[in-house]
Amino acid sequence: MLNPPIIVNINSLQENLKAKLKDSKLGLISSISGQELFTLILNNNEGNASLLISNIENNNTYSALTPAIPQAHWFERYLHEMFGIFPQNHPRLKSVIFNDLGIIDYPPLRSIDQNYQHNFQRDTSFLNIEGNDLYIVPVGPVHAGVIEPGHFRISCVGENIINLEIRLGFVHRGIEKRLTQIPLTSLRFYAESVSSDSSSANALANTLALEQMLELNVSERSKYLRTLAMEIERLSMHICDLGGMATDLGFNTIAMELARLRGQVFAMGDYLTGSRYLRNFIGIGGVRKDDDLYLSKIKSLIINLKPKLTKVINFFINNQNVYQRLHNVGKLSKSLACDFNMVGVAARACNIAYDTRLIYDQGIYPATILKLADESAGDALARTKVRIKEIITSIALIENVLDNIPQGTTQLANVKCLPANCIGLGIVEAFRGELIHLIFSDENGQIKRYAIKDPSFNNWTGLAISARNNLLADFPIINKSFALSYSGHDL
Repeated sequence: MLNPPIIVNINSLQENLKAKLKDSKLGLISSISGQELFTLILNNNEGNASLLISNIENNNTYSALTPAIPQAHWFERYLHEMFGIFPQNHPRLKSVIFNDLGIIDYPPLRSIDQNYQHNFQRDTSFLNIEGNDLYIVPVGPVHAGVIEPGHFRISCVGENIINLEIRLGFVHRGIEKRLTQIPLTSLRFYAESVSSDSSSANALANTLALEQMLELNVSERSKYLRTLAMEIERLSMHICDLGGMATDLGFNTIAMELARLRGQVFAMGDYLTGSRYLRNFIGIGGVRKDDDLYLSKIKSLIINLKPKLTKVINFFINNQNVYQRLHNVGKLSKSLACDFNMVGVAARACNIAYDTRLIYDQGIYPATILKLADESAGDALARTKVRIKEIITSIALIENVLDNIPQGTTQLANVKCLPANCIGLGIVEAFRGELIHLIFSDENGQIKRYAIKDPSFNNWTGLAISARNNLLADFPIINKSFALSYSGHDL
């Protein structure tokens, strides 16, 4: 089990954070009541975490971290909106959640304070870009099909994209606040709804954090079954995103075949958990369902799926038209990917060797050997190749789990309250990348802060950067190559 974060009280957050990040990475930045700043630092070399605590001045200001540490820019904008604290000298304190249609007078996550002066103004304006022959293409927030709402403001000269500005927040549901108000028995259901295509990953992150607070160990069989759920979810969503890429490139036959084959993965999830989307399965202490008969059915499905899926994928990725449409499109350099803390497929496509399964306890990882799926070009083709490599790896991992699953109990624990003044941390590699759940309890054992960092939170900046200097017609495939979550961001 991952050890709880090492708590470090400091005077100068900026200087200490710069020193810490030399050998580590920024996990998330949060607050509890708006009176202090909590910065989670992940030490990937040692597989542990530190939590830096810094007090915020009486006038609700602190020296912004962003000028020295670009990774912090989106976090600080989020904290400003949700807690009403001001990062002084932030280069652009623009809204990332609330837009013109959703202004809230009092910061939603700040404790009610009669002395707090809430007269700040949220900046919901778009970046003003001027020049000869420049025009604006607004896209969304309502899109064709059933995808989530998000607004893209694309500035172009001719057919070339000069700037992409992203406005989110249209599906903000107040999940982080609600997680501090509901009974412990309901936490998992809300956690699963953070991003419904990552329900298993969010359930596992939630459970790992709670089990850490409760000092609970789970059986090896439970770990194997949790891993099986995670890899089925990863396989399902990568097939889905690959099919979406095929659709955007005009390969409708490939897209339909991938959708058909994905149905077999849905069946695996249904056999394992009773839900095609793997909901209501992972819980505190174990898993909710365990049936060897269904595991044998999953084994038959994966054996049947493997050659069919491999054939379709190889046909797609080896097509010359696919290569020409994706090669050097939506390119992101490794240096910028590091600066802005990209995670998941987007990071590994830039030759950043980071996968939390290799470092932090989750299911049977990191004890189980995992071959890292990475590329170096940083373009849409590289992101697609990483996705394909992960599909192949997930199939092998599912087979490995089914062949080696041990016997043992998987019964859930009956937990009604949490220890007082405790911290729980769950880190999981969702199919999009690094997912973090950080929980704080108060003196009564009630949750006083539940912070979630979805991998999309890191990667929206990467999408905006990678779209620049590309053709307007290529924006849909650049967007699809990242395949980010709107609801995972709008918490």
